Amino acid sequence: MKSILAFIIVFGLVVFVHEFGHFFVAKKAGILVREFSIGMGPKLVQWRPGQTTYTIRWLPLGGYVRLAGPDEQSEIDPGTAVVLELNEAGIVTRIDASESDLPIEGRPLRVTKADLVDDLTIAGYENGDESQLVTYKVDHDATMIDDTGTELQITPRDVQLPAAKPWKKLATSFAGPFMNVVLGFVVLMIYSFASVGPATTTVGQVAANSPAQHVLQKGDRIVAINGRKINTFDQVSQAIDSSKGKTLTVKVKRQGSEKSVQLTPKYSKKTKSYLVGIVAKADNSFSAKLKRGWDLSWQVTGMIFQALGNLFKHFSLNKLSGPVGIYSETSKATSMGLTYMLAFVGMLSINLGIVNLIPIPGLDGGKLLLELIELLRGKPIPEEHETVVDLIGVVFLLILIIAVTGNDIYRYFIK
Repeated sequence: MKSILAFIIVFGLVVFVHEFGHFFVAKKAGILVREFSIGMGPKLVQWRPGQTTYTIRWLPLGGYVRLAGPDEQSEIDPGTAVVLELNEAGIVTRIDASESDLPIEGRPLRVTKADLVDDLTIAGYENGDESQLVTYKVDHDATMIDDTGTELQITPRDVQLPAAKPWKKLATSFAGPFMNVVLGFVVLMIYSFASVGPATTTVGQVAANSPAQHVLQKGDRIVAINGRKINTFDQVSQAIDSSKGKTLTVKVKRQGSEKSVQLTPKYSKKTKSYLVGIVAKADNSFSAKLKRGWDLSWQVTGMIFQALGNLFKHFSLNKLSGPVGIYSETSKATSMGLTYMLAFVGMLSINLGIVNLIPIPGLDGGKLLLELIELLRGKPIPEEHETVVDLIGVVFLLILIIAVTGNDIYRYFIK
C-alpha cells in the first residue's frame, strides 16, 4: 500500500507540473484552457472557479490540458434537447446539453442550429412549440455541460489554439517538458541539501583494525596517490580500488606539513572492492551543497541524453519503462528512504521532460516540430496533413506503450 501511494504521489506530481507548464503559458498566450485534468478515465470530482474546469479522474496514470481548438469545439447536434440559462440581458450564459434527469433551471429548447464558434448563437423551439423559431445570442464566455456531466467553457474561434501566433504555440508546447526539467533541478537541489554534504579529500574517520589504522589520522588531507594529484574523494576511492591490493604511496597534509605514507588496501567480500578503512569528512557548507545539487542536475541531464543516443543506436525494450516499470522503481526508492526518493523523483522528472521533446508525433516534441515548420513556412500546415501525422504518432505510441508495459510486467513480475 505504501508503494502504491508513493507511486500515485510521485507520478501525480510529475504529471501535474508538466501539465501546469502547458496551462500557465497557454493562459498567458490567450489560448483557452477548457480543462485541466489529473488522472485519466471517469471523472471523480470537478470544480470551475474561472474559465477552466479542473477535474480529478479515477486512474492516476497521466493527465492532460484540453486547449481550445477545432477538435475541442463545442457542438450541439440538431434535435438535441438543451436547457438554457440566461442573464438579465437575455444572453445565454450556460447550456445544459447533458439531457440528464436533473437539468439546470432555465429555458428548455429543442435545437435546430447552434454556432458556438463564430456567430455565437443558438436557435430552436421552446417548450415543444414548433410554431415559432427562437434565436438566442450566446455569451463569449458561456459554458456547456456535456453528456458526461462535465461543464466546460465554449470555444469561440479567437481563443482557439490555431488562432494563436506560432511563437505562442511553440512556447505552450515547450512549457510542459521545460517545467519537468525545472522540477527535476529543484528536487535534486532539495536532495542535495537534505543529504550529508559532499565528501572532501580530508579523512573524517579511520576504522579500527583497518590498513589505514596506524598510517592515516583523522584530519589528514590526501594530496596525491602514487604521484597523481587528488582533487576529489572519488579519485581516492578509484585509486584504492584499482590498486588490486598493491601498496600505494599516499601524500597527505597533516598539521600544516606534507608527509608520504605507504598504504596497502585489502579486498572486502562484502563490498567486492578494495578498501583501506577511511571515511571522508563531509563538507556541509551551503555553497558545497548548492554546487553539488547543480552539478548533479546537469550530470543527470547529460546521462539521459547519452542514454537516448544509445537507445536510438541499439534499440531495446529493456531500455524503456512504462507505468509498471516506474511503479517498480518507485517501490525500490521508497524502501530506501526519503533522500533516495527525492533523487528518484528528480531524475524521473528530468527524464520525462527530455523524452517528451523527442520529435515524434503524439509527444510534445512532435507538436514543436510541426509548429516550427509553421513558423518557418509563415503559414499553418494543412489541417488534414496534421491530422494524419498525429494519427500515425498516436498509433505508434500506443503500440510502443503496449510493448513496453508487457515487457515491464515480464521483467519485474514474471522473470
